[in-house]
Amino acid sequence: MNRPSGLRFRPLGIDSAHDHIVYMNAGCHICRAEGFAAQTRLVVAANGHSLIATLNTVHSDLLGIDEVSLSVSAQQRLGVVAGDQLYFSHVPVLRAESFIREKLYGHRLNGPHFEAIVADTVNGRLSDLHLAAFVAACAGERLDIRETASLTRAMVAAGARLDWGSHPVVDKHCVGGLPGNRTTPIVVAIVTAAGLLMPKTSSRAITSPAGTADTMEVLAPVDLDLSAIRRVVERTGGCVVWGGGMQLSPADDLLIRIERSLDLDSDGQLVASILSKKIAAGSDRVLIDLPVGPSAKVRSAVLARKLSKRLCRVGAELGLMVETVLSDGSQPIGRGIGPALEARDLLQVLRNDAEAPGDLRLRALWLAGRVLEMGDAAAPGEGMSRAAELLEQGLAWRQFEAICEAQGGLRSVPCAPLTEVVTAAQAGRVTQIDNRVLARIAKLAGAPEAKAAGVDLHIKLGQRVEAGQPLFTLHAEAPGELRYAARYAAEQTGVIGIHHD
Repeated sequence: MNRPSGLRFRPLGIDSAHDHIVYMNAGCHICRAEGFAAQTRLVVAANGHSLIATLNTVHSDLLGIDEVSLSVSAQQRLGVVAGDQLYFSHVPVLRAESFIREKLYGHRLNGPHFEAIVADTVNGRLSDLHLAAFVAACAGERLDIRETASLTRAMVAAGARLDWGSHPVVDKHCVGGLPGNRTTPIVVAIVTAAGLLMPKTSSRAITSPAGTADTMEVLAPVDLDLSAIRRVVERTGGCVVWGGGMQLSPADDLLIRIERSLDLDSDGQLVASILSKKIAAGSDRVLIDLPVGPSAKVRSAVLARKLSKRLCRVGAELGLMVETVLSDGSQPIGRGIGPALEARDLLQVLRNDAEAPGDLRLRALWLAGRVLEMGDAAAPGEGMSRAAELLEQGLAWRQFEAICEAQGGLRSVPCAPLTEVVTAAQAGRVTQIDNRVLARIAKLAGAPEAKAAGVDLHIKLGQRVEAGQPLFTLHAEAPGELRYAARYAAEQTGVIGIHHD
């Protein structure tokens, strides 16, 4: 049987981010013969590879009737170049669709159900509409402990999994929502200086002004492949790298993107997201920090304890030792909010600089101490003092230098060419700092794409300020972003609450 005729690929350079899109002239013979219309999901094949994409039709001469184009992500996935022939067919019926419908109607799903959904997610067979339906069906309290464990297993099984050949392998994670809370590189340096194994894979920012990987990238390369990571860990005992390019629980990033777009929180999916990454990275003992505050991700101690219980129960079912700590999330940690400013703060802590932010230092020592105790590198109750010794003796700094060199070389921290100071309109005592608004201001200033951009915070809760005293400084690399951030900051009267006393 002859293969159906195809269309000739013409690159247009249209960036649709993660979405796989195919562009066809609405009058082409394939659209007419197959009944394809705008928003049809179809299989695209070329050069022995295939993917599922969404059709957009072109009603102009941008594409000829014998031409087709793809979004940049789809072109890269298929590896096609101008002139290649692309072939098209209808998407087969997906079992995952029926399982998603079952969950929407309130039915419990089992392991094979989640495996089918995760497999179709990773292979690009499910559209964002399907994924949004799945995320919505699981939101709130709609995943029980057994379902959460099954989803976690399915997410681990769908990607690569690291095995370090020794135990314990420790890790530390923060659920986020707290600007400037860049303790991870400090904790890794302290813990590995004590001889424990801590290969840390971290994320980039999704909605925040900096993720751990963004901040670490200011100081050293983080986009390493698996063989490079193994070399770093074998040499130093640890690393701080970006986990997005290693296919560790690859469904996680896809589901998080949908959750962020919908602004939906699901404890079950959050637990599956965190624990699947840790298991895939080869960790067996994990400390999870849950900052609690009115403008943090976790708003109350009641919600934090409920999330903690789920994390520990699911972790135990999967053979993972999980401990959680509830921490103060009422205000940013450190002074810098943005990759370079956060990098400056953590370097000051590691170098025992007199200007180092005391709250960042204290929190990093507390968390590192707990990890040392979990990894049997310190006796119960003595972890924090052991962590302080390693930091004060310079061992943690030397270890961090070694990790950076092994990852590709320690870099200097850039400074933003443009700054603007925001001052107090009245005298009084600082009674509120809005984490979310400050993070938004830092993003408008250009973070995290502009590494040196962000916010430098000069005050803390409870501090007395005078009228005209600096509250925070905007840092930007472009005049337009500085103006945009400054204008937005001026409109946010409640970002720093000052009570006149």
